[in-house]
Amino acid sequence: MRKLVFLFIMSLLTGAAGCDKEDEVPTGNPGVDTYIQQLKSGEYDSNRLPEFDPEDIPSLLHYRNEKMMIVGFPGNPISSSFAMQECRLGIYVLWTIESVRAKSIGSNYFIGFPSQNPVLAVRNDEKLELVHDDKSHAAAAKAYYDWWYGNSGKPFDTFSHINPLEATSYRWH
Repeated sequence: MRKLVFLFIMSLLTGAAGCDKEDEVPTGNPGVDTYIQQLKSGEYDSNRLPEFDPEDIPSLLHYRNEKMMIVGFPGNPISSSFAMQECRLGIYVLWTIESVRAKSIGSNYFIGFPSQNPVLAVRNDEKLELVHDDKSHAAAAKAYYDWWYGNSGKPFDTFSHINPLEATSYRWH
């Protein structure tokens, strides 16, 4: 029942947001390198993540360790931190990869974005602790790299259900 209420509210919010030309999803994807350049320059102008495929993951992983701070990126409109001002490029790329994974498994939480925000949180039931440091970034980057290349040669649907962060101390917020 809660899921239905949530989906109903999301439908209302999406409809209420209108459909200006600048909010429309561009046809096709920009390609990974173009996407990265647009993120770096603050010129990515869609309000949604590109619909990349598993075949794009190796190219995205190339940028996983980037620490450059980016601004002007799409964020989840249902998040209380929707107006997140900046994010490390590498973390945002990992979040983009997570969107490919979440969409492929039909995650109940995937509504255009893989989580509330492109930020890691400590996996702790007691309180929400967001982390933005080198240690968490490196752990997430390694986890996604190992998840992808540790399963190379296998069909994506045989390992897409595996959460790359499961063996770490982190989760997506």
